[in-house]
Amino acid sequence: MDILEILGYFGALLIGVVLGLIGGGGSILTVPVLVYLMAINPVTATAYSLFVVGSSSLVGAIRNIPKKLIDFRTAIVFAIPAFIAVYLTRKFLVPAIPEEIFSIFGLMITKNIGIMLFFAIIMVIASISMISEKESTQNTEEDKVSYNYPLIIIEGLVVGLLTGIVGAGGGFLIIPALVILAKLPMKKAVATSLMIIAVKSLIGFIGDVENIEIDWKFLLIFTGISIGGIWLGVYLNNFINGKKLKKGFGWFVLLMGIYIIWSELF
Repeated sequence: MDILEILGYFGALLIGVVLGLIGGGGSILTVPVLVYLMAINPVTATAYSLFVVGSSSLVGAIRNIPKKLIDFRTAIVFAIPAFIAVYLTRKFLVPAIPEEIFSIFGLMITKNIGIMLFFAIIMVIASISMISEKESTQNTEEDKVSYNYPLIIIEGLVVGLLTGIVGAGGGFLIIPALVILAKLPMKKAVATSLMIIAVKSLIGFIGDVENIEIDWKFLLIFTGISIGGIWLGVYLNNFINGKKLKKGFGWFVLLMGIYIIWSELF
């Protein structure tokens, strides 16, 4: 086991710790860790990421069920279009992307480069969301939950498409949607988003099983370490200010996104 592989497994632990500490965002690290530290092909890495993210989110969701924080009706309304979109994306769209997409200024944008560049752009958008997050007018437990079904379905389709391409959970898109479109209180929105992410990611991964050769031993070890990190993160959450950490992590994700764009293009 070389130093990069050791760092890769440490990255798996870090992914879980971040998820446990701030309730999201850690999944954005999964693909870079798999690609740059574990030397896994980007297409395979996005597939593995769906399994890691889905399994980790499922653990978090199960923890929230006894606390009655999950709004199952909202989860179903959002998750059905999301998992249909992510499954179809992984099953048909990703395999259909040509190996050579286009050439610009003498640089050939291949399928692998294109996926990493698209992923980096999503990272930058997610980081800005985390950095600029303000103390907004959040819904309280007493607010009546309402449903804007057309917009929730459209949002589910968009999030499913993005998840299918880049392999990230999309919590930075799902949580605001649940707060704004379903009027969920923030705690319920975070818990419900974990259930949605778990369902759509794991079902999306099924779309890869027939297209990609899966190294189950590696994937289960990596996922197990990440899940262990969640429990560590939940414990550390008792001592660390999650809001300040989220902004700090946002800056880290921004730098990581810029680094990926630079490394892929130059």
